Amino acid sequence: MLDTHAALVYTMVLASVADEEMNDREIQMMSEMIRLLPVFRNYELDKLSATTSACVEMLRVTDGLDDALNAVKESLPEALRETAYALACDVVAADGTASQEELRFLEIFRHHMDIGRLEAAAIERGAGARFRTL
Repeated sequence: MLDTHAALVYTMVLASVADEEMNDREIQMMSEMIRLLPVFRNYELDKLSATTSACVEMLRVTDGLDDALNAVKESLPEALRETAYALACDVVAADGTASQEELRFLEIFRHHMDIGRLEAAAIERGAGARFRTL
């Protein structure tokens, strides 16, 4: 089982690697969210690299995505599942485009975390509004 912060970091990493590429904008977004969001207030930033590496390693084995999703779900209080989904949406939106693989990951994550369709739509709409450009 992961601690709560690690589960949230895993969520962001999973969203970032959904298209098999963790780009600079996504990494920057993850770092900024960890530094700024209240849910990460007591997180030790020096753990980020090890937590990210552990998540990526988990994905390299058969059923790694399922194992990672199960670990996230078991480690997050129900009240933070929508927060996790919002973090995933923000990571996906960070580079201005959402690939089919990323959208599919969000759908899988939403179902796995038992997040309702309306709640997910609101979270997705908020991410879209935050990352819209001129």
